[in-house]
Amino acid sequence: MTENHTLAVPAVVGVLGGGRMGAGIAHAFLLAGARVTVVERDEQAGHAARERIERDLARSAERGAENGDLSEWVANLAVSLDHADLAPCELVVEAVPEVWDLKVSALQEVERHLGPTAWLATNTSSLSVDGLAEQLRRPERFCGLHFFNPVPASQLVEVVISRHTGEELTRRSVDWVEALGKTPVVVNDAPGFASSRLGVAIALEAIRMVEEGVASPEDIDNAMVLGYRFPVGPLALTDLVGLDVRLGIAEYLESKLGPRFAPPQLMRDMVDRGELGRKTGQGFFRYDQ
Repeated sequence: MTENHTLAVPAVVGVLGGGRMGAGIAHAFLLAGARVTVVERDEQAGHAARERIERDLARSAERGAENGDLSEWVANLAVSLDHADLAPCELVVEAVPEVWDLKVSALQEVERHLGPTAWLATNTSSLSVDGLAEQLRRPERFCGLHFFNPVPASQLVEVVISRHTGEELTRRSVDWVEALGKTPVVVNDAPGFASSRLGVAIALEAIRMVEEGVASPEDIDNAMVLGYRFPVGPLALTDLVGLDVRLGIAEYLESKLGPRFAPPQLMRDMVDRGELGRKTGQGFFRYDQ
């Protein structure tokens, strides 16, 4: 990326974690012309990540996506089990599960392999970017890039600025997001940022309404979709994100912001039963796997 901030992504990008979010992030950068290395924990996870990304790339090709073709995108994708393969990257986006100790150890391991001019970002949806930055040697080169699920269809990325993030990285992050064809929203670090905090608050209240017998999940979601023009209802969205993921976010927000974010017992019970949403075939709604 040049100093006049033309809209271009870094030429070489790393993604740590090739799950649903990591694969989507890799997909977005590949479509924008970057060479992307995805690092996974073992061969099985690496194989699954490659399959997931190549499937999404094929769908993009079928839809006639611009800026390249399927063979070019696939050629620009590497999947590795070695953090050292991230060394040439200009930007690495961490996308491991929302567990504090795991995030810290993953980011520290990545930073150890990066050059002094590389940029590092976390895809955390709620954890403190300030706190993560303070665990790193170069916190001024670190920020949050909160992508949304599903990444290929989502138009939004939250650029989360810690009190350590340098102005240059803030400018570049906005440009990178726009170069991906998405819209950046810049927020200062705070529990849940803007999107997760508001989204989880609405979802928790919807779950309480189901718990109290106010209305069925279908009618609650229809009220928000038809009455408030939500693209998807809060309960269907919770199924998409995963009840376990949203439970973890709610518990974190409760610890930081108080009891208004306390998870309803119904949510805990569903997680205990393995009713996690789309990924298990059952949440507030049933899904064909």
